Amino acid sequence: MTRTTAGLVAAVTALVLAAIGVSGATAGNKPSSYTNATWYSKYEVVASGAVDPSPAPTCTTPVFGGNVDASHEPGSQSETFIAVDPSNGNHVVTGENEIQRLPMRANYSFDGGTTFCGVDLPLPPPRTQSGFDFGSDPSLAIDAKGNVYYSYIIVFFSGGGSVNGTEMALSRSTDGGRTWTATYWNPQTGDGQFNDKPMVTVDNNRKSKFFGRIYVAWDNATGNSKGNDLLVSYSTDRGVTMSDPVAATASLGGGPKGSFGADPYVTSDGTLHVAWLDYQNQRIAEASSTDGGVSYGPVHTIAPTLLQFDTAIPAQNVRGAVVYPSCGAIGATLYCSWGDETIAHGFDVFLSRSTDGGVTWSSPRRVTSDTGNADQFNHWLAVDPSNNSVNVAFYDTRQDPTNKTTLYSLARSTDGGSTFSFQAVATAPTDETTPDANLGNQYGDYEGVAAQNGIVRPVWTDRRAAVIAAALREEVFTQALAIR
Repeated sequence: MTRTTAGLVAAVTALVLAAIGVSGATAGNKPSSYTNATWYSKYEVVASGAVDPSPAPTCTTPVFGGNVDASHEPGSQSETFIAVDPSNGNHVVTGENEIQRLPMRANYSFDGGTTFCGVDLPLPPPRTQSGFDFGSDPSLAIDAKGNVYYSYIIVFFSGGGSVNGTEMALSRSTDGGRTWTATYWNPQTGDGQFNDKPMVTVDNNRKSKFFGRIYVAWDNATGNSKGNDLLVSYSTDRGVTMSDPVAATASLGGGPKGSFGADPYVTSDGTLHVAWLDYQNQRIAEASSTDGGVSYGPVHTIAPTLLQFDTAIPAQNVRGAVVYPSCGAIGATLYCSWGDETIAHGFDVFLSRSTDGGVTWSSPRRVTSDTGNADQFNHWLAVDPSNNSVNVAFYDTRQDPTNKTTLYSLARSTDGGSTFSFQAVATAPTDETTPDANLGNQYGDYEGVAAQNGIVRPVWTDRRAAVIAAALREEVFTQALAIR
C-alpha cells in the first residue's frame, strides 16, 4: 500500500469536514476537536502501510481482574458493540473497529462470554485498480432465531489514498458468528457525499406484523446545501436484500439538515422509532414509522442540547466527546439517553422518557449524581423488560481529579429512570491521553451495552496497565453482571 502524502491527508480531512457539515462547535469555551470521522485515524494508519496481519483465530480469552478481554489480539480496537441472542443468553457477539487492519472484526461466544473466538467480516473489492477499502462503525443485532446481523460502512480509496466512495454493509451469520455473508448497498461517490454511523436493530416482537424485519439507520451527507439526511433501510429476507433508503427527516422539508448518530429501536407493537442528534437545530430528535419503515411521521424534540456537536474533554482531548442518543422501549414507554456539556458538572449523561409514542418527553434527568466536574461520555443504553430496568453504561472520570483516566461504569434504574444506582464495571483505570496511546482515535465515538433476563453486559475498550504489560494495546473488554 502506498504511503500517503501531506496533500492527501489534507484532502481527506477536507472531505470529512464537508461530510460532517459542522466545525468549530464550542461550549463553555472548550473548542470542538471533532475534525474527522472515526475511520480517519484508521485511514492514517493503513495508508502509511502499517497494516497488521489477521490475528490467528483463538478461543482462549484472558481475564484481567474479572473483566474478559474479548478481542485479545495485537493492535488497537475501538468503538465496540455487543448483542445477546434473545433465545439463548449464552450466545453473545461483540464487534469493533480495527485500527491497524482493514476489515471489521466480530468476537462470538457460546458460553455466556467466558470465552470468545474472533473472525473478520467481509469486504467488497476496491472500486478502482490498485485501490483499497476498509470497514468502520460497528453495530450488532440478533434475531429471535439466533441469526446475527452486523452493520458497518465501507470506505473506498484510490491507489494513491484518496477517498473515492462509501457504501453501506450488512453482514449476516446463520451459525452464531463463525461465518459471515455481506450485502452492500447505497453507494455514494460524489463530492461531499458520505455514509456514516449505521446502527442496526431487529423487530423481535412476535405479535408485530413486522416480526423479523431488520432496520439499519445512518446519517448520509448529500454533498449539497441540504446537509445530512437521516436514512433508514429495511430487510424482510434476513438481510439478503435491503430496501431503498427513506429519510426519517422527510417531514423537515428540503432545507438544511444536520443529522448524526442514529439509533433505531422497535416497540412491542412493531412501531419503529429512530433518534438522532439534530445539530442543525441543536437538539436530540426522533421520528417513528408505523408501516415497517416505509414512511415516517413528524420529527419530535426529545431535548435541546447545549452543545452543537461535541467538545474537548481531558480524557478525550484529541478526539472530543460527541453528542448522540441511545434509546430503548419497555412496553409503551420509550427511554432515550444522550451526552451533553453542562455548566457545572462537565460532560454528562441525561435521560428522558415518553409515554405517548415519542410526541412529548419528560424533562432531562442527569443519570449520574457527582457534584464535581467529572466527565461521563461514550454512553449506551439498554433496557431489560424482564425486570423493567434501564441500564446506561459510560466512561467515567470521577475517580481522577485531572479527569484523564477513566473507569467504564454502569448506572441502573429500576423505577423508570427516576433514580439510579451506580457501579464501576472496569476493574482498573485506563488512560488514552499518554503518548503511546492511540491518540488519533482514543475511545472512538461510542461503546455498547446489552441487557437481558437480569444480565447486563457492558462492552468497552481498555488499555489498562496489565494489558500494556501483556504487549497489547486497546482491547475489547466485557463482563456479565448479574444484578438483582
